[in-house]
Amino acid sequence: MTIFEELRVDHDKQRKLLELLLETTGEEQERKQYYQQLKLQLEQHAAAEERYFYNPLIKDNDTIEMSRHGIAEHHEIDELIETLEQTEMSSPAWLQHFKNLKHKVLHHLKDEEQGFFQRAGKVLSESEKSGLGSDYRNMMKEKGL
Repeated sequence: MTIFEELRVDHDKQRKLLELLLETTGEEQERKQYYQQLKLQLEQHAAAEERYFYNPLIKDNDTIEMSRHGIAEHHEIDELIETLEQTEMSSPAWLQHFKNLKHKVLHHLKDEEQGFFQRAGKVLSESEKSGLGSDYRNMMKEKGL
């Protein structure tokens, strides 16, 4: 699979976990479990995506700004996760912070899938798309995802 297909697989996992989390309340075991899965998925996905998607693209004039923007959004997502970590899971504030995270993640995924992927597709060769996809998936598998 290409890097785009591999990233979409994990984007779909993230969307599903975001939806599942919205259906939970308080400090339910399900909320804790889904949140830990989402947190791990977002952290590992960002690391692998930066290495195998943004890093090759940051070297090209046509995709450097897009790459910087995507990486900056990863940092914003990290900060939202940090805020969630410091908030009592059963509090109304946690749910509000989670909704902010959900909004930011969905915005980021939309940016990538509806804009970045098309621009990157013009920069990367077919062999690069496949090789980066394999490398990305291997790194995710190493992390148990």
